[in-house]
Amino acid sequence: DFLPLKCDACEEVFCKDHIRYDDHKCSSAYKKNVQVPVCPLCNAPIPVQKGEIPDIVVGAHMDKDCKYNPAQQKQRIFTNKCLKPGCKRKEMMKVVCEQCGGNFCIKHRHPLDHDCKGSSSPTSKA
Repeated sequence: DFLPLKCDACEEVFCKDHIRYDDHKCSSAYKKNVQVPVCPLCNAPIPVQKGEIPDIVVGAHMDKDCKYNPAQQKQRIFTNKCLKPGCKRKEMMKVVCEQCGGNFCIKHRHPLDHDCKGSSSPTSKA
């Protein structure tokens, strides 16, 4: 059964298999798109007025109003410095000693490896 359906964006007539915007590659679909685009650089939502093409509005934002600063965005991954004297290693995650509460690298994580002062005797000789 061919039931003529009118596209609400481009107002052309299609069958039920081609009524979706993607199915007939509707050139006016952007008029009905209610998604808020996000700047790929600063992750800020960009307001788009009805009838505007989101790609052009986001491009204009990137050229003029974008607050992206590449130097500021550089994130350090290895920030947890080992507390063992003389060790300069840094780990991605905190490795905390259960006895003294200090943060150590993988090599010095055990109480005997960092001369732990937390309790009188270490719990294991690992």
